[in-house]
Amino acid sequence: ATRSCGNPKQRRNGKTMGIDEPGDNNISSPLILEELVTARMPYGKYKGRILCDLPEPYLAWFHQKSFPAGRLGFLLSSLYEIKHNGLEYLLKPIRKNRR
Repeated sequence: ATRSCGNPKQRRNGKTMGIDEPGDNNISSPLILEELVTARMPYGKYKGRILCDLPEPYLAWFHQKSFPAGRLGFLLSSLYEIKHNGLEYLLKPIRKNRR
């Protein structure tokens, strides 16, 4: 299935889900990594930017204040952990294959 970068969708039980809806919240799922390189920030200072391109200080700010609820919060939290622990190399091959 093709995903739109501006509004990533996922199918679960025949229902199309958006970024703010719960999905497969298992960090070991390859879908999470794919979503981090395709989904875009829906609001705020970095609206429209692909999630994996968000700067670590912005993610650290969310970590300190509180991640948003739902799928977006899970994705941002996962990305924070990836960047904080120097695991960005995990995203590079996925991103390269998406171009």
